[in-house]
Amino acid sequence: MSESSNQAGGSSVIVIGAGVIGVSAALALQQQGHAVTLLDRRGVANETSRGNAGAFAFTDVEPLASPGILFKAPKWLLDPLGPLSLRPAYALKMLPWARHFYAASRPRRYKASISAQAQLMKLSRAALERLIARVDGEPLMRREGQLQVYEGATEYRASLPAWELRRQHGIAFDLIESPGAIAEIQPGLAPRFTHAGFTPDWMNTVDPKLWTEHLAACFRAAGGVIDTSDVVSMAQQSDAVVLQTPAGVLQADQVVVAAGAWSHRLARTLGDRIPLETERGYNTTFPTRSFDLRTHVTFNSHGFVVSKIGDGLRVGGAVELGGLELPPSYRRSEVLVQKAVQFLPGFDGTGGTQWMGFRPSMPDSLPAIGRSPRADRVIYAFGHGHLGLTQSAGTAELVADIVARRSPALDLAPYAPLRFGGRP
Repeated sequence: MSESSNQAGGSSVIVIGAGVIGVSAALALQQQGHAVTLLDRRGVANETSRGNAGAFAFTDVEPLASPGILFKAPKWLLDPLGPLSLRPAYALKMLPWARHFYAASRPRRYKASISAQAQLMKLSRAALERLIARVDGEPLMRREGQLQVYEGATEYRASLPAWELRRQHGIAFDLIESPGAIAEIQPGLAPRFTHAGFTPDWMNTVDPKLWTEHLAACFRAAGGVIDTSDVVSMAQQSDAVVLQTPAGVLQADQVVVAAGAWSHRLARTLGDRIPLETERGYNTTFPTRSFDLRTHVTFNSHGFVVSKIGDGLRVGGAVELGGLELPPSYRRSEVLVQKAVQFLPGFDGTGGTQWMGFRPSMPDSLPAIGRSPRADRVIYAFGHGHLGLTQSAGTAELVADIVARRSPALDLAPYAPLRFGGRP
């Protein structure tokens, strides 16, 4: 592979990572006149962007690290098939991340995280609409809302503070307190679900892989270069960033690291220690719709969702903290499908394809967006957890501002890559 070339008025930029964050950033940079090369070890949308639930979850502003979470977490973590679990073989490696997670759950940090998340959501929603218009992407969107369902009044009342948070941040929703009203939005649910919250502005893509591939095709059509290569290390020189790959050396004026759950390994080659961990998410995709799903449905207390993907359905969710190396535990997928069969009468839970993806997770649920303090030609854009698709367009616009050394649309201090001190 050759060194990236320059274009009049722009610089040469290499984006590492061809998931939805990296592809969106490459497209935004290209539009600003930069000569952009997109690198990925496996190609476009072949990791987490391939198999997620396809949701633009702009309503999800509450971080996982919240006051009181430490009283709930032990019960969850001890259930290997619960909505949040920790693989025993990975427990010791999680301790540094867990220390930062505990600090992020304190009330002041928690409130600051909500505010920062809400600001990024607002930007990302507007940026997504701009992107959809720019790439003729409306046929790849579904605007059918989202229904969060609850089993009984007690569970529903416990959810009300989270709905109040959404209200405070301008998120539209309707609260539903009868099975009959739920059925008007989504008929056919099991009668155990008596209450719900409906967010009408929620969006999905018809398929996250197709959406990312569509963006990549637009990037290529405008002259962008996409190569398959694994970047081993980075080093900054006086006027360029040098990348070591198995095929040789590459360099560019600036480099964007958007390699998802693998990003912290690259950051470490510069000396930046970023506490990024992996939320392993599981799902099963069914090729046909044996249940008449009319909206994205979230089974909140069970930690999973059901969404339309193409002509079929995807059942997935839960969080398993287990790193990048341990083999998948597909029993988790099977449990979610068993629950879907109970909750969606008539749903056929056979013939599905199982999948596991690595969500890159920061302790405070906020991504790392900004320049490396040790190499100011390197920009980080990773750590979005389960919100990578949701925040991809907004992150791309911020990256374009950073590369151009313009004032970004948001104060980037809450997303500073080394906000945890640069030590794991």
